Amino acid sequence: MNEFVIAYFAALIIASCLAAYFKYTRAFMLVFSLTLVSIIVGIIGGTSALWTITIFAGLLALAAALSYAFREFLIQISRPGLAKELRTAPLTAAFGMFIIFTYAIAGVFAPWIAPHGQAEVIAGAFAPADANMLLGADQLGRDMFSRLIYGARNSVGLALVATIGAFALGAVSGLFAAVKGGWFDQAMGRSADIIMSVPSLIFALLMLSIFGTNLSIIVIVVAIIYSPRVFRLTRAVAGNIVVMDYIEAAKLRGEGDWYLIRKEILPNCTAPLIAEFGLEFCFVFLLIAGLSFLGLGIQPPTADWGSMVRENATLISFGDITPLIPAAAIALLTVAINFVVDWMLFRSSGLKEQ
Repeated sequence: MNEFVIAYFAALIIASCLAAYFKYTRAFMLVFSLTLVSIIVGIIGGTSALWTITIFAGLLALAAALSYAFREFLIQISRPGLAKELRTAPLTAAFGMFIIFTYAIAGVFAPWIAPHGQAEVIAGAFAPADANMLLGADQLGRDMFSRLIYGARNSVGLALVATIGAFALGAVSGLFAAVKGGWFDQAMGRSADIIMSVPSLIFALLMLSIFGTNLSIIVIVVAIIYSPRVFRLTRAVAGNIVVMDYIEAAKLRGEGDWYLIRKEILPNCTAPLIAEFGLEFCFVFLLIAGLSFLGLGIQPPTADWGSMVRENATLISFGDITPLIPAAAIALLTVAINFVVDWMLFRSSGLKEQ
């Protein structure tokens, strides 16, 4: 048993005792559970397995500290009402907001952050990482780090535009369907059912094969695919509002449908729609990445995370993790958005922490 193993278990046991003494129940359960798991993992995997746990725990602690600092930063720069809400945000939501903020900065300032152009060939094919290329080169000798930065602008930007289109189409039709009812409501509902009955990837592949892979076509097709989900949620939420007494009073005053939607219904269903926007963005983002991986999304030489995985997939056979970096960027953004959406759904549900 070397010094690392002794120090590792000594630190865990001391931390467990301190947590128990000061009656931090959750911390005690977490640390002591980690101690028990480490004993089993250490017996099976040896010192290397304990090093893996240590590195993972260190990264987790670093992420927690970074999330806490970012949440405090947001509290300091926010208005009192928003600051009060942010104080209740869990660290997972703060971590998600930090990741979203980082991706936004990378996308907006990509030309200034990236050391090279997204289509600029600067080295040989699959050149290793060096001082000039932090992540090495791709199959054509382009800087992977620069293309990763530009991919934040192209992939996330296209997904954001498509999500806005889906939301505009689905939310507006859902609100009018709830207000008007009758044949319009039935027609929109059946249209949404027809579109949702076709698998999204198959529908997208079919439409893009027919109409081409122009960016505007991709936005329109993806917006049509995911607008029924927004329609059904908006119709359900607005349907519970249109039967309220204040809506009837507004109708008796002679207010029109647009007034009812803009002044009475929409302000009362904003919270679930904002949360749904985050979820829809995740679905749209993953669909566009999948289409790019299949060659029907964003076309070369434009940098896109889905196509970057496909173009460098051969490196996996040689034990190189380069193709996993854009895949990890996709997964990290999806998880971050889900963290924020979970917190927003919790707030809009009216539940309280115990």
